[in-house]
Amino acid sequence: MTVLLGVSTAHLLNDAMQSVVPAVFPLFQQSLQLSFTQIGWIAFTLNLTASILQPLIGAYTDRRPTPALLPAGMLFTLLGMVCLALAPSFGMLLLAASLIGVGSSVLHPESSRVAHLAAGQKKGLAQSIFQVGGNTGQALAPLMVVFIVMPLGQRGFLWFTLLAVIGIVVQSVIARWYAGALQRSAQRRRSRTPGKLAPKPLSKRFTIYAMSILILMLFSKFVYLASMTGYYAFYYMERYDLPLSAAQICLFALQFAGMAGTLLGGPLADRFGRQRMIWFSILGTAPFSLLLPYAGPTASVLLCIVIGLILMSGFSVIIVYAQELLPGHIGTVAGLLFGLSFGLGGLGSVLMGWLMDIHGVSIMIQWCAYLPLLGLFALLLPKDSELIRQE
Repeated sequence: MTVLLGVSTAHLLNDAMQSVVPAVFPLFQQSLQLSFTQIGWIAFTLNLTASILQPLIGAYTDRRPTPALLPAGMLFTLLGMVCLALAPSFGMLLLAASLIGVGSSVLHPESSRVAHLAAGQKKGLAQSIFQVGGNTGQALAPLMVVFIVMPLGQRGFLWFTLLAVIGIVVQSVIARWYAGALQRSAQRRRSRTPGKLAPKPLSKRFTIYAMSILILMLFSKFVYLASMTGYYAFYYMERYDLPLSAAQICLFALQFAGMAGTLLGGPLADRFGRQRMIWFSILGTAPFSLLLPYAGPTASVLLCIVIGLILMSGFSVIIVYAQELLPGHIGTVAGLLFGLSFGLGGLGSVLMGWLMDIHGVSIMIQWCAYLPLLGLFALLLPKDSELIRQE
């Protein structure tokens, strides 16, 4: 549990720094005179660097686990925060976003492997503890914008370097435990009694079918989240004629409730089944996402709480489900799914920014509200019992 709390804390620090970037898009738009399309490109760069590198790093560390990558990843995030604080132009913002994305791409696959090693039999709970750190960091980002960045301006990002330094220290401690755990695991493999049969692998067609549905669920979830974290503040300020600080309260409510949903999602999936939890987490969001564009300012906060609670409950479950589909590829699966989540969010941000420049913010927020209806396809996922029968 100490190790799980450690990787969760590192995840919190990383995602707090990463999530503060889209949270300050209105600030950058005003100070640097950026268009919505340029804002979308910043989000795309942040997410693309992570989406491309994460599966590659995961595949590499499946073959050669590297504990030293844990503190090294946080160092990239520190450099990204420095560039963000000093950026005089759109190009420098892109560089800062890419550095933060690289740091994130290193953290997720290796930290997910650490959580898997420390989990024992409670894989869902362990992944939820790891993931809830990230959701907590995402929830804190809007508050950090209100209390740090808005009073101090762009130079306020220098305070985030303290978080990166703390993250380097935490990751260094975890890396030492991780190195020892790898040695113990290697010793157990060498001493294992020969002759024990390995489980029969799942068929390629079955695995591709299930993974395709999981990827569709990631598309629904993370493109919708990109519309909320990157652009809902503009919609909220425009519709209700309220300041940015008021809009950040909605985003905080969304992310804070998501923290609770993530923590509950893994244990509930361990009890009621992963397939059920996945479809509920996406499809169950739809009634509330469809209401959100038409609610008043107070009701919007309440709806954001419900949306965050339900929508965020499924991601850790999707990761564990996919790791069971592809046993022995823990880092690859974690890197692939985290990478896809960032990549889909980045592509969605660019597309939405371009469409908002053409059609306006309001219409795009209304259209994006339909994305959780794709959760209907999660009903086609193989049930947990079908996975067991195929082993």
